[in-house]
Amino acid sequence: MPLRRLAEPEDVASAILYLASPAAAMVTGHVLAVDGGFLAQ
Repeated sequence: MPLRRLAEPEDVASAILYLASPAAAMVTGHVLAVDGGFLAQ
């Protein structure tokens, strides 16, 4: 379900921090859409 708001810079920064962290070590070959659920419609 879409969040019905535009992404803030902090939303994108959080995704980047996650991907740069050890927690994302097993994430490969994926496009992470930071769009608040817009693509899920």
